[in-house]
Amino acid sequence: MKVFLNKIHVFYMIMFGGVFTIIAVSCSDDIYNDSEFVAGETFTNSTIRLLLIDTLTVSTSTMKFDSIATSVSTRILTGKYTDTVFGTITASSYMQFLPASYTIDSDAKFDSLVMVLGYDQYYYNDTLQKNTIHIKKINENLKPISDDYFYNTSSIGYEEADLGILEYYPRPLAGDSITIKLIDDFGSDVFTQLQDKNIVNSDEYRDYFKGIGILPDETDNGSIIGFSKSSENTYMRLYFSTDTADDNIQEYIDVQINAATSPLPFFNKIIADDPITPLQSLTDSKTNLASSDSNNQSYIESGIGIAMRIQFPHIGSLYDIPGNGTILDGVLKIKPVAQSYNNNLKLRDTLAVYVVDQNNELVETLTSTYYAILNRENQEFNDIYYEISLAYFLEELQLKDRDIDDALILLPIDYNSSVDRFIMSGNGNGENETILELTYGIYDED
Repeated sequence: MKVFLNKIHVFYMIMFGGVFTIIAVSCSDDIYNDSEFVAGETFTNSTIRLLLIDTLTVSTSTMKFDSIATSVSTRILTGKYTDTVFGTITASSYMQFLPASYTIDSDAKFDSLVMVLGYDQYYYNDTLQKNTIHIKKINENLKPISDDYFYNTSSIGYEEADLGILEYYPRPLAGDSITIKLIDDFGSDVFTQLQDKNIVNSDEYRDYFKGIGILPDETDNGSIIGFSKSSENTYMRLYFSTDTADDNIQEYIDVQINAATSPLPFFNKIIADDPITPLQSLTDSKTNLASSDSNNQSYIESGIGIAMRIQFPHIGSLYDIPGNGTILDGVLKIKPVAQSYNNNLKLRDTLAVYVVDQNNELVETLTSTYYAILNRENQEFNDIYYEISLAYFLEELQLKDRDIDDALILLPIDYNSSVDRFIMSGNGNGENETILELTYGIYDED
């Protein structure tokens, strides 16, 4: 037997009518409760030996996707903050707008044009710091260059002059929205184009006004805030009034995010500048940064596309154990690095698990049973970890029903709509390592 199977606990079990019952224990002083396992015909009338293995090699590394499609993001992201590991994270958003109506009474007078951004309750990092929003006028057609998507690395041209600017303290949980007054020259021109019927449909409006960018200030170091894409919560509102003999009537037209055009004229640009040296080596998606080359850690950052990568290169060594066997259970435990998270840089309760091939091409999303779930039972002792049940996946690897070069990666479920970051304990330092706990059943042993 190879060295990576050198730590096992052994149980002997006998089949009684399709149910396993433990009758003896060796190689361990631990006391175990009676357990029952429902077995198939393969186990009938067999003596079963259970091995609990927790030293099977787990290979951990970090990879980075070349880009992430953010035109399908569920929210607008804007803000900026500096992280000691991942660098300076900047999120800006670009979108196209269309009026709900193209008719304004000839007697109406322009009042103002404002931008309303409705919070969607997502935020990341320190909301006690002041944020800045710059509203810019896009000067290029908001269409993807090569396919139907914009990406976190996409760019679009815009005019340097601000249409509007606001310094504010984010209140994503306590407030409904923020309002930014846009300059009167721009608002008045929009009003005039509609009132004079120079613009009467969406095509003409898109030619006239290609869209806006929502950008943080270069000096900001606070938080990244999520705003709603819903037309009920985020819009430009054009106010105007009409004098009558008896009153002054206030009216408005909402100019809403264009959600009807395909490809969708929207995307979040998310970039990370000057991360730590090991992360700078992730120059393409085929590069794997071994945990042993990165402080015995692996990294995750949504929005940027950095993912923890996990492989089980020696799963086939289970065949070295005498007798016929099967994987009955397999739990992977991954510990976040202590003090790498806090109230601003929070841990998610759940991470999604994906499968990539040897070139880090996405193969599939594992089903909901394969989510990485944060176990906080011993949080007061700083003993928390993500755990993933992987019995079926591991058995596919062992039986070669799945390519042995396939790997798992971890990312937040909304990785294209968030900027959450995580630092995980990898393998290589002998402490707090990522561990695979296997329950392996041996039957018909020679």
